[in-house]
Amino acid sequence: MLIARRADTRARADFATWKMMAKLNGASALPTEAQEFLASYKNLVAQMSEGEATEATIGAIYRAYYAEMGGAGIPPDVRPRATEPAADNVTAFRRPAPKPKKVSFFGAAAGGTQKRPLPVALIFACLVVVYVGIRLYWR
Repeated sequence: MLIARRADTRARADFATWKMMAKLNGASALPTEAQEFLASYKNLVAQMSEGEATEATIGAIYRAYYAEMGGAGIPPDVRPRATEPAADNVTAFRRPAPKPKKVSFFGAAAGGTQKRPLPVALIFACLVVVYVGIRLYWR
């Protein structure tokens, strides 16, 4: 089954790539095997709908890849998931999970309550008071 899944995934990806290259007038750069599959796809489109022709061509590519990868006998039926479109190899966009908010040292020390850290000016004023107090104490 692992060979079948790999062959199916490769067949769908290769067909999508070949089809895009054909749309961009780059089909002459494809290997002869790919050009043959695209020619059979064009013949099938003339006979049936584009979706059915795409699936039939992907099935032919899948059978060829299955045999090439060492699969024995008739390739098992590997159906695409229902969430994926049959004609394209596109992954749906998923929003990433929200990142947890960073807790500052002062917020964690206060028992989990969210407190703002002391402003810089207040810290500086406290240091000045301590410095002046020490200077007056030593005189």
